[in-house]
Amino acid sequence: MATEPSEAGHSAACLRLMRLFPRVMRGIRRSQDQAVAHITVPLSPRHVAALEQLRESPLSVGTLADQLDLSLSTVSGVLADLDQAGLVERSADQADRRRTIVQIRPGARLAVEEWLDDVSAPLARVLDRLDSDERAAFIKAMDMLEAEFRSTGTGSCPATPAATPGTPESDVERPGPAALR
Repeated sequence: MATEPSEAGHSAACLRLMRLFPRVMRGIRRSQDQAVAHITVPLSPRHVAALEQLRESPLSVGTLADQLDLSLSTVSGVLADLDQAGLVERSADQADRRRTIVQIRPGARLAVEEWLDDVSAPLARVLDRLDSDERAAFIKAMDMLEAEFRSTGTGSCPATPAATPGTPESDVERPGPAALR
């Protein structure tokens, strides 16, 4: 049976993670920048997330905003950048002209898919080194961290975990990003 880590153990782990996250994000950003030689517009993690969602199928702008948990105006800005880069196209929904449907441009699909694969390659290599239980624990921890930030609206590291194993919140399976497949 696992024991609760001490408060000092939490502090040391939080400090380690707080030092790692900025370096990991810089590495992700460098990976994105290196993978985008043909794209002249700088792309952020929000652009990657939008393209990952659109990779599966065309979506309405509202659905995309919901899936990304971003406001409609933020998603509209992301889509404007992607449109300017020639990666997506928007059109009126034939069933409801008030809705806008966005999709990856057919002529850009191969380049976008190769770019997304290149961007996710470092993460995929690391996940491949973990066994299935370690991968599940890592993804669960990231989901719990996101939920903690969402519920508190803060960036501080809690002294105790957000969810305790066996509680309803910890037992909920949430789908991970497509890049984690």
